[in-house]
Amino acid sequence: MEIINRKAQYDYYIEDTISAGVVLTGTEIKSLRSGKANIKDSYVIIKNNEAYLLNSNISSYEKGNRFNHDEKRTRKLLLNKKEILKIKDKIEISGYTVVPLKIYFQGPYAKVLIGIAKGKKNYDKKEVIKQRDLEREMKKMIKWSKLNFSSFKLDHFF
Repeated sequence: MEIINRKAQYDYYIEDTISAGVVLTGTEIKSLRSGKANIKDSYVIIKNNEAYLLNSNISSYEKGNRFNHDEKRTRKLLLNKKEILKIKDKIEISGYTVVPLKIYFQGPYAKVLIGIAKGKKNYDKKEVIKQRDLEREMKKMIKWSKLNFSSFKLDHFF
């Protein structure tokens, strides 16, 4: 089960991605396995040379009773020092931020794919939508032309 942040591709230019482990409790893992999480508005900060995932929502586990977790708690990301310094250097540059792109499982472990990103302006977002629509129309025209001309035979004219 993957939890994907679709809004990140729309709002940011993703320049680099890093896979990080995440420190979770037992009920959080069970909720993630059932796909009950939201990382749409979350982001990553560096504090005391450690990376943290803020504002991510992992719903409480139905059968967790008193052992359930806080849904919006700050979660520590497991990165090595080199990766943290790389992120820290990019964040110091104006306009850059670090956003989670998806949460996925690699074996028994939950991983977070984080992206170092630069924010898009509104006119950039409109341009991307326009490009996507043009590509869709071109594919439609190509498909239509293949369908019409593949059934067309020259034997009818000679």
